[in-house]
Amino acid sequence: MNDSAASTRNKASILKGLGAASLLALGAACTTIEAPMKPEPVARSAGLGACADWFVQLDAAVDQAGVRDAGAYRIPGFPYLRADRFSASFADLAKGNAEAFQAWVARLRELDARSREYEIGNLPPRSFPLGASVDRAAAKSNTRACAAQLADEDLGSAPQRDLVAARAKVPDSYVNWNGMPGLYALASIPFARGVEKWHEETAELFRKASAETGPIPGVVRYRSSTDAASEKQVNAIFARLRKDALGIPQFTDGELETLFRAYAPAFEIDTTGDYDRFGPLVWRNSPAPEVDTARPLAYRRLALTRSYGKVLAQLVYTIWFPERPSSGAADLLAGRLDGVVFRVTLGGDGAPLLYDTIHPCGCYHMFFPTAGVKLLPAQEPVVEWAFVPSTLPAIAPAQRVAVRIESRTHYVVNVRPDTGASGKAYQFADENDLRALPTADGGTRSAYGPDGIVPGTDRGERYLFWPMGIENAGAMRQWGTHATAFVGRRHFDDADLLERRFDMSSGGQQAAMHPK
Repeated sequence: MNDSAASTRNKASILKGLGAASLLALGAACTTIEAPMKPEPVARSAGLGACADWFVQLDAAVDQAGVRDAGAYRIPGFPYLRADRFSASFADLAKGNAEAFQAWVARLRELDARSREYEIGNLPPRSFPLGASVDRAAAKSNTRACAAQLADEDLGSAPQRDLVAARAKVPDSYVNWNGMPGLYALASIPFARGVEKWHEETAELFRKASAETGPIPGVVRYRSSTDAASEKQVNAIFARLRKDALGIPQFTDGELETLFRAYAPAFEIDTTGDYDRFGPLVWRNSPAPEVDTARPLAYRRLALTRSYGKVLAQLVYTIWFPERPSSGAADLLAGRLDGVVFRVTLGGDGAPLLYDTIHPCGCYHMFFPTAGVKLLPAQEPVVEWAFVPSTLPAIAPAQRVAVRIESRTHYVVNVRPDTGASGKAYQFADENDLRALPTADGGTRSAYGPDGIVPGTDRGERYLFWPMGIENAGAMRQWGTHATAFVGRRHFDDADLLERRFDMSSGGQQAAMHPK
């Protein structure tokens, strides 16, 4: 299956189609990016001035040190609140219901608290003392106390609550081409053709992979080191599942552990060098984090999405490779670090409804619906809607799948029900660990820069792909910053990503159907 000629054709077709658009755009004027709106600050009593000043000082120190965490959007005027796309989607519901508002604000506060824990932890020693805080522990304590005090005052009135809801809108990850009318429309034509060609050639790779039988020379199989959970265990979790006032599942740590065990995919990787071996990220002396290939490890996180009035749980597994090796001087897709992000969306009964995957750059977004999940027609012309190179049969609760990955490019070329065969064991780690990796001097440093991009992972393709609005295309990115379409606008964490593109009504979603 290690068809290097096919890979070369695949890559060339994308660059040929997309590169033409860039050449058209290079003669245009430079872009102008609008500065974000700076809303009037929230009025506060004199007694809380010290807390407001604390956040100003903290933010200045964080920005000066370059340790800003980009995982969630800071809501202007409310320095103790942050929003991700999923949380922001509840703003209208929260406005009209006191109990829902409390649950919503609790999520926004938790997002900020978690980010600030990492930001303070990653501050260098020279940042202290910071105000009245002599060290990190004091800074964290002061932040928690001030967040609680400001929230009590800010959110006590209806106008203030409405203001939070109005400002909790996460900007998209695309650049606006102000002053360049018609550029996007012009550039999108060859880009769309390049994407279409990639779809055709990728579908052929899936067809070939699905026809493979028996052991394949050069393929290394990895499976979770944890025992698989049982269908009975998964069913029990969803039978007793608690939800908050927003309808968001409240899993215990033990329940999450069971679910991650239940659906941990097997990775079957064409291996021709160390660049095809995955492991944890570590900071050494490179401009980018490096991969310890001696310890196979997958990072995991819980995500959530909305579908037909319900909230669905998503299990996300990410593996990192040391690089995408270069195939020659003209290879614009090569560079430090590469990886595969694989997501499992569960129905209300805990059985998988749909899988999708990207690379950590946000590239190569593919969907794999199970039986009963139907792709809906595109709501807009000439956009990347939902590429489905293959479908899966109905998958039972606790049933795993195998993900086939090509050598060097790390393209996913097949997803199928797993056979349970043996393989090398891989371990798990929390994806949030990447926000504070140990450094040689005893401190910590995020794998991501303040813009959410992993430093040192720039690709040459950014010089050709920029007309479609993705800044630094091809670079590795933090969760929450993955734009996944060159033609159109689409994010991996859009709260309505699946609801808009798939009819999942026969997959445990019969109730409360209201397609958008």
